[in-house]
Amino acid sequence: MPLSDEEARLLHQLEQSLAAEDPDFASTLRGSKFMAHNRRVAILAVLGFLGGLVLLFAGAVSAMTWLGVVGFVAMLGTAYLFMNAWKRGIGRSNDEPAGSSRKPPKPTGTFVDRMEERWQRRRDGDER
Repeated sequence: MPLSDEEARLLHQLEQSLAAEDPDFASTLRGSKFMAHNRRVAILAVLGFLGGLVLLFAGAVSAMTWLGVVGFVAMLGTAYLFMNAWKRGIGRSNDEPAGSSRKPPKPTGTFVDRMEERWQRRRDGDER
């Protein structure tokens, strides 16, 4: 059910007063600082990955194995940082809260029950 004009106006006034009283808290609620931090980490991770790739190739071309190993380790570390930043918030849509997870609920019942249920859903879907 959508908000009435009066309710929308009151909500907007509350948001403005909250932002005026405590801008850091309002920003945290909006998630803008959190998203900006994750975006910054992801960008630095991509740059670090590219730098590691350059080191890897430089080590291979110049026959300095240690330089290639350093590049490879840098690539692994920055890929890990990027994936963590992605999981924490960059990959989320704007309408999804920052603390929610995308995992489906854990299945209940036995394995056989779940398979029978899946079979029934498939059959019902095909008959329509």
